[in-house]
Amino acid sequence: MTASAPERMRLVSGVGVLDKASLLLEVMEVGPASLTELVERTGLKRPTVHRLATALERLRLVTRDRRGRFVLGPRLGDMAEEAGRDRLVASAGPVLTSLRDRTGASARLYRRHGDLRVCVAAVEGSGPREEVPLGSALPMKSGAAAQVLVAWETPENLYLSLRGARFTAATLTCVRRQGWAQTVGARDWETASVAVPVRGPGGRVVAAVCVSGPVARLGRTPGRRHGAAVVDAAVQLGAGLAR
Repeated sequence: MTASAPERMRLVSGVGVLDKASLLLEVMEVGPASLTELVERTGLKRPTVHRLATALERLRLVTRDRRGRFVLGPRLGDMAEEAGRDRLVASAGPVLTSLRDRTGASARLYRRHGDLRVCVAAVEGSGPREEVPLGSALPMKSGAAAQVLVAWETPENLYLSLRGARFTAATLTCVRRQGWAQTVGARDWETASVAVPVRGPGGRVVAAVCVSGPVARLGRTPGRRHGAAVVDAAVQLGAGLAR
């Protein structure tokens, strides 16, 4: 038998309204619940449950299913994703170091922030340093990392992202099919790169892991040469988000 919400709740804040709201959310963690079910499972008075549930709904912490039952809302997912991003950066160092050692190229992790991709973790290769230090914000209009951050967007966002881009819809179709992107000479003619999407819970693309370096080292078909290694790194990073 599933434990009731009062039995399951362990942590309290000492602030009554917050603890009551938390109690409602704990019931919804188990599954959808009608107003009556929320009252029965929490032991709270019906007017209190109604007031708190509708307030949580306005904040997008709660929503309704097709039957009108209360369920956990999309904002909680957004919060979980942001927390996952922090875990992603914290765990990236060893994975990027291993990737650098396998490929001999610089390994970086990018996250999208609006129309920019930001380098949030980096391990430099043994060759000359590129002009992409940690924290760099680059346009989303070129580069392998930009392609994988855009390729799995919704059709509407994909259309907007292609405006002014140096890659095409056909390029992104190829990226989705093969699971990685490659560029040669995208930022300067001497540099090649390979990027793979990092996926969080639900399969959503949350970042791009990328290797880059001189064409003389990575070759003119860097995806064929190093795509598997970058895919392995992306899988490792994504697995860390599922824990």
